Amino acid sequence: MTGSGEQPDDETRRQELGAALDAVRDRIQRACRGAGRDAGALTLVTVTKFFPVTDVAHLIRLGVRDIAENKDQEASAKAAELAELLTPEARGELTWHFVGQLQTNKARSVARYADVVQSVDRPKLVRALDRAAGAAIEAGERTTYLGVTVQLDLEEGEHAGRGGVLPDEAAGLADLVAESAHLDLLGVMAVAPADLDPEGTRAAFDRVVEIGQRIATTHPGATWRSMGMSGDLEQAIAAGATHLRVGSAILGTRPTPR
Repeated sequence: MTGSGEQPDDETRRQELGAALDAVRDRIQRACRGAGRDAGALTLVTVTKFFPVTDVAHLIRLGVRDIAENKDQEASAKAAELAELLTPEARGELTWHFVGQLQTNKARSVARYADVVQSVDRPKLVRALDRAAGAAIEAGERTTYLGVTVQLDLEEGEHAGRGGVLPDEAAGLADLVAESAHLDLLGVMAVAPADLDPEGTRAAFDRVVEIGQRIATTHPGATWRSMGMSGDLEQAIAAGATHLRVGSAILGTRPTPR
């Protein structure tokens, strides 16, 4: 599948993406059958970072409705380009997810186009996003609250603190989101620690579900368990994921950013 280097023609690329998307959907179906789950209850979020907006347009035509980016400059540019490429009806069906580490000074920009910010990990960011979403609503740039998931830091030792709130602090951060005037608490998000075997990865995802369930006892609407990526989506489904964030298994090896 295409990564860096010369790009294929438009139709070849569409066929590549379609075949890869079908393969990922088949993996999801098989994993759901093995876990006794309904695949229709899961949302596939396609992570398109570093790939061109033409790929995003192909994916939308192939039925993808949830797109994720992790850098504001790239995400905002793609959202603006797609606004020109898609009909109002198609734009209305699309959900933009921001999944990267977010600086507070980018909150106002993200609030203009994102439907969900999955990487909320500190009180300062909650407050910045709340102000930004309120300003966007007032300016007519959005009509709904900004969806939020609390990102959990499952790493330990030297790798801890690279993104996400510590599990013991997750409930307090969720409370702060829920108390905000312009944010909608959707649930939790996490990335499994690196270098785990499948059993360890499954245990990490079980922990995410446990934390999410505790938060949901206070906030019943916080039902999202966003976890699982290209290499570990089967373990995430078995543990109870509701949203899968898949990039390379659909789009190929990421090109080197310029």
